[in-house]
Amino acid sequence: MSSLAVTAQVTDDQMRRYAKMIYDVAGIEISLAKKQLLSNRIRRRLKESGIADFEQYYNFLKKLPISHAEWDGFLQEVTTHETYLFRDDSNWKWLRGTFLPEFQKNGKSSLRVWSAACSTGDEAYSIATCIADGVRNLSATRIQIVGTDIGVGAVQEANDAKFNERAMRLVPDDLKRRYFSQMGGASIWEPNAKLRAMTKFRQHNLLDRLAESPFDLVFLKNVLIYFNTDSKKRVMRNVEQVMKPGSYLVAGAAEGISDLMDGFERIHPWLYLRK
Repeated sequence: MSSLAVTAQVTDDQMRRYAKMIYDVAGIEISLAKKQLLSNRIRRRLKESGIADFEQYYNFLKKLPISHAEWDGFLQEVTTHETYLFRDDSNWKWLRGTFLPEFQKNGKSSLRVWSAACSTGDEAYSIATCIADGVRNLSATRIQIVGTDIGVGAVQEANDAKFNERAMRLVPDDLKRRYFSQMGGASIWEPNAKLRAMTKFRQHNLLDRLAESPFDLVFLKNVLIYFNTDSKKRVMRNVEQVMKPGSYLVAGAAEGISDLMDGFERIHPWLYLRK
């Protein structure tokens, strides 16, 4: 097939059609001003798939079921963002200093946590590390952390649980020593069996309701900034339906959901209590 010129971009019409297709499938709104960025990311899929141009690739995707591996590769390209363990220090100070002490004080014997849009599992393993370090009689407490992401590839990476030095750079040294080990002396870290036992990962689209029992704590961070008001409302309905009364939602401070939280009490700009 003919090669695509490096400088080529999607046309304005193609940009509108790609943006609508992404929104219809994932609820993610791509600004029409990001034509160059989207073009660069689609171009990587052209090279990978051997398809000659943007129009052919668009038509190819339209004919595929959403479950097809190429859709996963495409969505990973257009939604990928930076992730690493212990991102946003205030969240972890609250989890370790307030939530977990209250959990133990109340004498609860089980804890269910949802790490939504978990990417490669960095957030879920940050949660697991805090719980392993902060819960007494851990073996007598039923802990389950469910990590979900729209990308099958991201879920596979989360299950593999291999983190490089950059991803590990904010993990406190004492927690890193106790709960992670380096692979053969290399700069790749993996969680220990205790953390792995708490976590499970699976594919899930936030526009769909998650088929799980209710959660005590939900993390939903740095993803709704890509959604418009209608899709945010849909996501928040799905999230609220799987949260117990009295459970907490940890969100990104810039998610733009404060007007959609009628069923919640706002504790901090990034923390909500389910009524």
